[in-house]
Amino acid sequence: MSPSGKLGPTPRSLEVQDLASFDHLVAAGAVNAHGWHAQSLDLRGRSAALTRLDVAGAMFLGCTFDDGMEASLRRRGALIFPRLQGVPFNPYRSALYTPAELYAGLAGAPYEDLPDARIYHWSIQPGREHRVDATLASSLHDHAIGDALDELLRTGPWSGKHIVGVMGGHAAQRGSRDYAGAARLGKLLVRDGHIVATGGGPGAMEAANLGAYLGRADDGGLDEALGLLSAVPGFRPSVSAWARAAAAVVERFSDGTPSLGIPTWFYGHEPPNYFATHIAKYFANSIREAVLLDLCQGGIIFLPGAAGTVQEIFQDACENYYGAREKVTPMVLVGTRYWTQDYPAWPLLEQLAAGRAMEGRIFLVDTEEQAAAALRP
Repeated sequence: MSPSGKLGPTPRSLEVQDLASFDHLVAAGAVNAHGWHAQSLDLRGRSAALTRLDVAGAMFLGCTFDDGMEASLRRRGALIFPRLQGVPFNPYRSALYTPAELYAGLAGAPYEDLPDARIYHWSIQPGREHRVDATLASSLHDHAIGDALDELLRTGPWSGKHIVGVMGGHAAQRGSRDYAGAARLGKLLVRDGHIVATGGGPGAMEAANLGAYLGRADDGGLDEALGLLSAVPGFRPSVSAWARAAAAVVERFSDGTPSLGIPTWFYGHEPPNYFATHIAKYFANSIREAVLLDLCQGGIIFLPGAAGTVQEIFQDACENYYGAREKVTPMVLVGTRYWTQDYPAWPLLEQLAAGRAMEGRIFLVDTEEQAAAALRP
């Protein structure tokens, strides 16, 4: 499955995601818009250009038009997906989220009033799952996020680079040894040339994104950031204070290395962390989990965690167990005692791997340095 949920080949289409692209196509002499997919464009003032185009087979998703143009486009064969009322997000968005977007207004308002929290509260409204408009909005949104992620990985600066996943629990507190270790791991992975991806939440996930963000900074920069963050150890009791501390670090170190976070509003009580520069946030946790594991073709490192991390270990193991030899990806579990005694996932993983192509691709280590080394050629 691709991030957008595509299960197989699709007809070629042209994504028109900004006005500059639309204007360039028209100026270049385009006369036929068949296969164009225009997303969230304000096309007011472009009626003359739209009238000249043959729009049969074109698709306009959440676009705005001059009076009368929408009806004209429909008559001439275009498919119009209207803006949805009462929805606190854009289901036709063409890009991933940024921390600044999800936390817009953070400096002067509590988290509960910010976009991320408002979207979560919308998602848990009683009866929402039985409303067609709400189901359509969330499904369109998740498809749009996947499509934007596809585009970023295919044509952006990350194209052709290995993505390494760092999985771990949300319980690791800022100021703790586990948190600092996860941050060092993120930094090591960036220095090895990897792109870091996490579940996008707090705890070990935040720490790994922090380390990746400061991957090109000197070690003193990371130590300084860890010290600043330790003043607000966790997102309870105040997500607002937790996020503001992170935003202050980002402001202090403004030229960070990009990394990826893939959180979900299914776990809306866990806010997204501020250090993942690109956030692919989904409503459907099942899609989010499948996408996250599928993207990490450079391997996945599993830090101590509880039920969610154990689930991810064996979801990844299942893919490796049945996968072609050439598609098996490394799995690195960090913490011998933790994964053999506290949560004994390693013995079962070892049993599953025995005699399979994945046998030589699973590792049990005790340090972040060993974990990073296991993924080097």
